[in-house]
Amino acid sequence: MQRYGMTVPFDGPLHTQREQFEELEALGYTDLWSAESNGVDGLTPLALASTWTPTMRLGTAILPAYTRGPALLAQSVAGLASAAPGRFVAGIGSSSNVIVENWNGIEFTEPYKKTRDAVRFLRAALTGEKITEDYDTFSIKGFRLMEKLEQPVPILVAALREGMLKMAGRESDGAIINWLSAENVATVAGVVNEAAGGEAREIVARIFVIPSDDREMVLGIGKYAMAAYLNVPVYRAFHEWMGRTDALGEHWEQWAAGDRKGALEKIPDSVVDELIVSGTGPECKAHIERYIANGVTTPAIAIMPVPGIDVRKAVQELSPSAG
Repeated sequence: MQRYGMTVPFDGPLHTQREQFEELEALGYTDLWSAESNGVDGLTPLALASTWTPTMRLGTAILPAYTRGPALLAQSVAGLASAAPGRFVAGIGSSSNVIVENWNGIEFTEPYKKTRDAVRFLRAALTGEKITEDYDTFSIKGFRLMEKLEQPVPILVAALREGMLKMAGRESDGAIINWLSAENVATVAGVVNEAAGGEAREIVARIFVIPSDDREMVLGIGKYAMAAYLNVPVYRAFHEWMGRTDALGEHWEQWAAGDRKGALEKIPDSVVDELIVSGTGPECKAHIERYIANGVTTPAIAIMPVPGIDVRKAVQELSPSAG
């Protein structure tokens, strides 16, 4: 079965979005994926979806490993798993220094180990066993999750570079990826599956879409949105690994020098075309299919908030049921 997801929630108050969620289900979308950065938390939209869309799979992409204590993280995962048995996927990741340190006041140290430890602890905690253990980044003394889960909860790891990708393959059920081109997927998925001993793991990709053929608007909004990520150290290192140092070198230099406007102009149009899906509905769908062909098992489409874009129409045009 080919999974096909949408990022939620949409813009606007959550309590007004039931009809939009239900329409996703009717259009053939199989998954709803939330995030956790500076909007609503990653769990509330999925809690609502657990009753609004009773057949859809629900996933977090992602919950940061730092911003909930280990026990609370296990309780949070158990809560959604109990609300939607067999339909919840826990996506866990390090997030970034911006979200963890700048916004939450938590030291962003040893992200690889922190994520690995969170995954290992969750694996154990969700079985209901009593845990007393010293992990590298935290210690647990006598915690037992009292919620008895009906079905196991798949755990995915958000990953960019080889270390995290290999860990996702070894320690979890798959990887969550974003801000990469369709062509980059083959490299990334290959690392994950090789680390899993050749077993195919789930690869969830958040794919950013501007459903418009207004070229000037797409480039302007795309470059502005991309700059917020390209200059986060973990994302910069990822794109260096993907071979974009020459393409983005001038952008990084001017951004570091404080010339934000000039830096935006140095992002090549070709990089926007690689990292953001745009165009008419059929053109966008064809581009998304390239991600799937290169190894994405679950696209999690994220329609970027753009003035003048009819999100409902875009949802329909991008759906599995669209011609």
